[in-house]
Amino acid sequence: MNNVPRRLIASMLVLLTGFACASGFAAQDSKAIPGDVTPDVSYTLRTALTDGQLAFVGETGAIKGQVNPDLSAPEGTIVQIKLINGDGLIHDIVVPEFGAESERLNTQGAVATIVFMAGKNGTFEYYCSLPGHKAMGMVGRFIVGEEKQASADDATTSSKAPATVSQDPTAAGQPVGTRAPQDVTLDLETSEVVGHLADGSSYQYWTFNRKVPGPLLRVRVGDQVTVNLSNDESSEHVHSIDLHAVTGPGGGAAVTQVAPGQTKGFTFKPLKPGIYVYHCATPMVAQHIANGMYGMILVEPEGGLTPVDKEFYVMQGELYTLERHGTRGLQTFSLDKLLDEHPDYFIFNGAVDALTETHKLEAEVGDTVRIFFGVGGPNATSSFHVIGETFDKVYSQGSLTAPPLTDVQTTTVAPGGAIMVEFKVDYPGQYKLVDHALARVEKGLVGFLTVHGDKNSAIFHASQDVDAR
Repeated sequence: MNNVPRRLIASMLVLLTGFACASGFAAQDSKAIPGDVTPDVSYTLRTALTDGQLAFVGETGAIKGQVNPDLSAPEGTIVQIKLINGDGLIHDIVVPEFGAESERLNTQGAVATIVFMAGKNGTFEYYCSLPGHKAMGMVGRFIVGEEKQASADDATTSSKAPATVSQDPTAAGQPVGTRAPQDVTLDLETSEVVGHLADGSSYQYWTFNRKVPGPLLRVRVGDQVTVNLSNDESSEHVHSIDLHAVTGPGGGAAVTQVAPGQTKGFTFKPLKPGIYVYHCATPMVAQHIANGMYGMILVEPEGGLTPVDKEFYVMQGELYTLERHGTRGLQTFSLDKLLDEHPDYFIFNGAVDALTETHKLEAEVGDTVRIFFGVGGPNATSSFHVIGETFDKVYSQGSLTAPPLTDVQTTTVAPGGAIMVEFKVDYPGQYKLVDHALARVEKGLVGFLTVHGDKNSAIFHASQDVDAR
């Protein structure tokens, strides 16, 4: 074995390890390495449960004590990662790009080891593959070779650098207030943009004003509203707009089929208050919507809405990709998955991390929060829920004239539908926005509302070491 080139041995090891994983027999320790070949790089991690979050914690060397530490190795080297079960829950560790997958550890103190060759440069993920564990924090970076640092020059010179298309939820527009009806002009542009989807991946979005969803438009009953729709000259498709608040042919779509480089428009009068969805209505309509072409228009009643402390704009959508969820790089639209209604991603405001990392929803204890929530779709109904809160008021079906429902836990919103919810935040912490079809969290559908302020033990407090007897 000493005369066999190390790279060949490494390749054999990858094949053997992959076979073992596929057969349910992952390598248990360094003895699984053929002959006298030893790893070039070794790491030891321990699983931990801290403050309600799961994590990998470094056990040795430079990563000791670090949570979800960056692991690195030169290209072509043999890597060993040892995992110790430190919390007694069921865990494993996988590095999918290199076919490395450990056995599942179900007792505290149990140990498993994966051994693989770092066969290509890049930044990849290691994580626990148990359902929900990655979303709860068990994910880190595995860097092969030197990590490429993005520079300002890269962002400005590369036409393929993904843009931030996710809509800021705090961009909820200006309340109409008590003003009289007036002439209002809404200028919108459709464009096709390579945008950030998730860490390491992007997508060719079709957008209104280069954001998903498009801007929240605010008018009032009786306004004379002119809509001007331009299509960026770099677009490859015709686009249009159908506003559900419009009384007229196609909600405006019949007169706004706009070719690249052109502009078309129309004028309408909002007749009924409410929260309405708008979207592109160019065939095939479902494809245009799935690619990001949706938003909302709020038609306020005479006298406006009751003032609140915080307003947020959130929309749910779906993406259908040829590649499976979590694949790195530019993702490609899949017509077959769209027609089968099998999305690879469920997203709030256009991206997996839009409401967890890119943008912040924040409030103070005592604030009244209002969320304008809609579903672009095009296919899935949402069961909108904020974990740890109850909606004080739900303006169902987007109606602002019907009495609101009160004290609601979860509310249903259809594709192309919208609602307004209001609630007072009484206790500090992180509150998760979800669709209560909770498997969709694993496909990217979660947001955070962070509430700051003083704790009130009369409302909530945690008890430690409770004796169930």
